[in-house]
Amino acid sequence: MDRQRLDKWLWFARVVKTRTLAARLVVDGAVRVNQQRAELASKAVKPGDVLTIALEREVRVLRVIAPGAGRRPYEEARLLYEDLTPPPLPKAAQPLAQSVREPGSGRPTGRERRVLDRFLDTDQE
Repeated sequence: MDRQRLDKWLWFARVVKTRTLAARLVVDGAVRVNQQRAELASKAVKPGDVLTIALEREVRVLRVIAPGAGRRPYEEARLLYEDLTPPPLPKAAQPLAQSVREPGSGRPTGRERRVLDRFLDTDQE
């Protein structure tokens, strides 16, 4: 029993909360096994396989070390894989949020509008 269904392994390793979510993740094309897209949740994984998993907010790269025997606590589930995910970029190197814009471009923000209103009100007195 050195092979295991991909959806079961993802669930046992606590990558996702339910086996149904694990199966949906695979079917949606968010999981690659050894750089090849896994199309079926029943695909067998074995120790040594490298999984690339595109989650909602991150991409994780995991090397399978052992098949799971059941859904165990996190400390035990961590022993099923080796995390090869590269460390996140430092804050300074990350791109800015989309809500940041160049000053003076587009519609004024509420703060800019209040400053402008104060300026125009003092001019009329």
